[in-house]
Amino acid sequence: MDPGTLGTILLVGLIIIVVAVLFTFVPITLWISALAAGVRIGIFTLVGMRLRRVIPSRVISPLIKAEKAGLNVTVNQLESHYLAGGNVDRVVNALIAAHRANIELTFQRAAAIDLAGRDVLEAVQMSVNPKVIETPFISGVAMDGIEVKAKARITVRANIDRLVGGAGEDTVIARVGEGIVSTIGSSDDHKLVLENPDSISHTVLEKGLDSGTAFEILSIDIADIDIGENIGAGLQTDQAEADKKIAQAKAEERRAMAVAQEQEMRARVEEMQAKVVEAEAEVPMALAEALRSGKIGVMDYMNLKNIEADTDMRESIGKGSDEMRKHNDDEPKGKR
Repeated sequence: MDPGTLGTILLVGLIIIVVAVLFTFVPITLWISALAAGVRIGIFTLVGMRLRRVIPSRVISPLIKAEKAGLNVTVNQLESHYLAGGNVDRVVNALIAAHRANIELTFQRAAAIDLAGRDVLEAVQMSVNPKVIETPFISGVAMDGIEVKAKARITVRANIDRLVGGAGEDTVIARVGEGIVSTIGSSDDHKLVLENPDSISHTVLEKGLDSGTAFEILSIDIADIDIGENIGAGLQTDQAEADKKIAQAKAEERRAMAVAQEQEMRARVEEMQAKVVEAEAEVPMALAEALRSGKIGVMDYMNLKNIEADTDMRESIGKGSDEMRKHNDDEPKGKR
């Protein structure tokens, strides 16, 4: 192979390598698509995006959509939002939807909403087509003690101006639930709530529950209402049971005090009987002393003994009569 042919082959190979590297590093097809769509973008701008680690298609494709939709958005705005970690395509779609719906929304606000973690496209769609939030069953107790359960459907519309820093759906549901509970609790009779469930909606709407939230409450409709337990009767039953236990405890305390007092009185009786026995034991000593001192004579002492013997005999006869009478009462009539 002569040197001229070898040089030609090397030149062709070098050109192929350069073209391959160029098409790999520089998005030529994307640049051509932008020019065909009327978007003026320099080839070196695309190279700069590669150097700044920006995927050109993530910026140029949304820019083409914005240009076709008549939006005034620059490539620097889209690239800066991409570098900040935002979703450029979603922001552009939201701007296009807002422009079509005649909703005032700037790129700065849309980018701020997207960077705040909210779906800006969904917010714009919700501004056009309100969303219905359904609450779970919320229980409230009327003044007559009857539990009333209500389920509400909340129709909300996104408030673009309050999306950044505004509370979400959970706050709206919590506030509506609080309003339902307070409305049911302020009713004198649960039947009034059942007859006019729309009174709950009117009362809740008048409280301005959407203040500080990212939504605007359009309507609150009671979807279902039901009767729960008789809370008042249950509380009264529990109170009566508690009073019963307290009364039983007090009665047991009084019984224990009575038993203690009875035992104390028995102890005192035993003590007095002991004193009587002690006093009776001193009688013979007193008699001996009286005989010794001559205060009584021997005949007086004998008379005293006769009286004691007579008394013992009468007591024995009386006990025998009582036992005989008891035996006759216990014996069957046929054996008498």
